[in-house]
Amino acid sequence: MSENAGTTGAPVDTLTPVLSAHWDQPRSWTLESYEATGGYEGLKQALGRTPDAIIETVKEAGLRGRGGAGFPTGMKWGFIPQDSPKPKYLVVNADEAEPGTCKDIPLMMASPHTLVEGIAIASYAIRANTAFIYVRGEVVHVIRRLQKAVQEAYLAGHLGKNIHGSGYDLDVIVHTGAGAYICGEETALLDSLEGRRGQPRLRPPFPAVAGLYAAPTVINNVESIASVPSIVRNGADWFTSMGTEKSAGMTLYSLSGHVRRPGQYEAPLGITLRELLDLAGGMREGAELKFWTPGGSSTPLLTAEHLDVPLDYESVSAAGSMLGTKALQIFDQTTSVVRCVLRWTEFYKHESCGKCTPCREGTWWLVQVLQRLERGEGQEGDIELLLDQCDNILGRAFCALGDGATSPITSAIKYFREEFEAGMHTPAWELFPYQASALFASEVTA
Repeated sequence: MSENAGTTGAPVDTLTPVLSAHWDQPRSWTLESYEATGGYEGLKQALGRTPDAIIETVKEAGLRGRGGAGFPTGMKWGFIPQDSPKPKYLVVNADEAEPGTCKDIPLMMASPHTLVEGIAIASYAIRANTAFIYVRGEVVHVIRRLQKAVQEAYLAGHLGKNIHGSGYDLDVIVHTGAGAYICGEETALLDSLEGRRGQPRLRPPFPAVAGLYAAPTVINNVESIASVPSIVRNGADWFTSMGTEKSAGMTLYSLSGHVRRPGQYEAPLGITLRELLDLAGGMREGAELKFWTPGGSSTPLLTAEHLDVPLDYESVSAAGSMLGTKALQIFDQTTSVVRCVLRWTEFYKHESCGKCTPCREGTWWLVQVLQRLERGEGQEGDIELLLDQCDNILGRAFCALGDGATSPITSAIKYFREEFEAGMHTPAWELFPYQASALFASEVTA
C-alpha cells in the first residue's frame, strides 16, 4: 500500500519516503533486509551518546506525536522523573482502531524492525529496561511479524543484555490486546496491560509520574517511535528541513474512500489535500469532493472549501478541525452525511467503556436521534436536540472518546444542515442510494 516517488511517478520533493522507503523491497520485514538499508545504525550511534543527548536531539527535531494529539515527543520523554527509584517503562500504542486510520499496521507489517529499533533508542533515552508493544488482538498477522522481528533483534544482539557492549539492557514484550477501541486511550491501555478492564484513569497523576505499575511511563504511537531512528541517523536539521516551522518532518497520510488510488502517502507535514488527491489519481470517475476527515472519524469534518488548507497541526486547527492521525477519508456527492455520522456514532456507542455517564448515555441518545433522521422520521427540534446532546457530552467525559463522538455530528450540521432537515421527511437511502456511494457495487445486497 505504500506510495512513494517510485510508484506514483510523483516528483521526489513532493513525497518524502523515509518510513516507507523500503516497503517494496523483497522480504522487507526481515532483519537481513532492514540491516541492508542501514537498519540499527541509529541504535549503535545512540548507544555511543548519553540518554540526555538523545532526548535533546528529538526535542530539536520537533518530532510531534503521530498518534493524534501532536504533543512534542522529546518533551514527553523529558517529563520522566529520573530521580524516581521505580523502574521506567516505554509503552508503544499499537492499538490502531480509529475508523479510517490505517498507517501503523502497514508500517509494522512492512518494516517491523523500524519500530523495534526506535523502541531500543527511545528506551535508552528514558533509561527504561523494559518496553511493551500493545497490539490489537484482531491483527494476528501483525502480532506474529512483530514477535519474529523482536526474536531476530534479540538473536542479533540489538535487544537483551549488554546491547552491543554498551552495558545497557532492554527487554521488549509484544502484548496482545482484546479488541477494545477504548484501549487506544493511553491510560485505558495501561489498565489493560496490567490485566484489568480497559478504562480511562483520572488524571493527575499522569503516566510520566505514575503510569504502568504506578511507575514512570512514556506512551508513544507506533509512527512516533518509528520516526526516531532516522532522526538519530540524519540529525535534527535534516528532520526540520521537511514540514513547517511548528510541524516538522514527514508523516504517513492514509487516503481512503472515493479516490482512485487509496493508500499510504508519506509526505511532509503541510502538504494539502489537493496535492495528495493529485498523487492519488484524483477522485473516482464522476465524483466531486463533498466532505472529508483530516484525522479520522473523531475529528470535525471539512469540505471542498478546505482543499488547500496545509495539513499540519496549526493550519488544520485554525480551519476548525484536528490533524489527528492523518486519516483522510474522502467522500463524494453520493454520500449521505447523516448516514455517515450515524455509522460512526454507532461505533462510538458500541465502544464506549461505560465508565462515565456523558459518554455511556450520550452516545446512545445520539444514535436514537440520528437513526430517526436517517429513516426520514425526524421530529421537529431534532437538530437542536442533537446539538444540545453534543454540548452535554463535550468536555464532560472521562476521556476523548466522548468528545470525538460529537465532532463529526456538530461539524456535519454546520456544513450540511439541509440534509438533517431533509431527514424530517425523506429517508437517507432515497436521497443517497446505497448503490451509488458503494466502493464496490457487488458488495451491496438487496
